[in-house]
Amino acid sequence: MSLVRLNIKGISYSQTQNGAYALILSEEDGERKLPIVIGAFEAQSIAIALEKEIKPPRPLTHDLFKNFSDRFEIVIKQVIIHKLVDGVFYSSIICEKDQLEEIIDARTSDAIALALRFKAPIFTYKNILDKAGIYLKTPGNEDEISKKEEAVIEELIMGEEKESRSYSEDFSKHTLKELKNMLDQAVVNEDYEKAAAIRDEISKRGK
Repeated sequence: MSLVRLNIKGISYSQTQNGAYALILSEEDGERKLPIVIGAFEAQSIAIALEKEIKPPRPLTHDLFKNFSDRFEIVIKQVIIHKLVDGVFYSSIICEKDQLEEIIDARTSDAIALALRFKAPIFTYKNILDKAGIYLKTPGNEDEISKKEEAVIEELIMGEEKESRSYSEDFSKHTLKELKNMLDQAVVNEDYEKAAAIRDEISKRGK
């Protein structure tokens, strides 16, 4: 089976379902997107690795794994999303130490969070992309998630079992300056759930 390389396009947060996220992957040499519903913690970890705006004062779980691997000279070479069963994606992490290769099963969200930290490529098989890929062309900026894609992704999230987010404070009444100060304070306090909620509000305003 042929492998297709995927790039991370972004993370979509459900406007109707608290705590529901979809990680959007896009095929490198095509226009299909692969949306994967993930939990809030994994979404935060991936967002931190992608944006580098939130710098935790202490390592998160995926950062700890990276530091541990670096210390013992273990390298993640690639991640492969190798199976799709009943809407659940299964992944393998391809690791190497002393020129010996090992394959480790992992949740897709964890595998991708680690792939980002190791700068490792992400692949899936063509038949999985044929089955679960969304063929939508985004007009304008290819780096942004279009309204049409958001609607399809929202539908996907609505059909999945979701983890509810316990943080429910309304940040919409705060100014952008206040939000940025609150974001910095939340990171200092290691309240990453609050930090993610504030970041979502900042992102909604296009800043």
